[in-house]
Amino acid sequence: MFEKILYATDFSEEARKALDYVKRLKEAGGREVILLHVIDRRGLDDLAKFSKKDVPEVLSDLEKKVTGEMLPLERELKELGYAVRKRIEKGGPCNEILRVADEEEVSMIVVGSHGKSNIDQMLLGTVSYKLVKRVKKPILVVKK
Repeated sequence: MFEKILYATDFSEEARKALDYVKRLKEAGGREVILLHVIDRRGLDDLAKFSKKDVPEVLSDLEKKVTGEMLPLERELKELGYAVRKRIEKGGPCNEILRVADEEEVSMIVVGSHGKSNIDQMLLGTVSYKLVKRVKKPILVVKK
């Protein structure tokens, strides 16, 4: 039923908790996991200013860091028998998750939810909230 799973991670504690659910989906017929991290481009210019590097250099550093953080996750999933493909995308997290889900024709999306309630997120909404409102595929949002 859920053969191809998109697992979007920001490497947070909540995302790690969501990974536990991805692992359990193996028993429900899961075969392949698209391991996705989205580098949020909004703010790269500011980050570049603080690091005294230009945006392409900051982006390259971030991609190397993300690649390293994905390796143990990939290993864990492969040990369970999943086929795993990694993707690092750049852009707005919600838009990129939805684009990749469509492009990859996944059966299900799994994400963690920070469940924050600060003023920015009350006004703008969280990534998981935006996903739930816009997604046309089954989604599992794992709360804190």
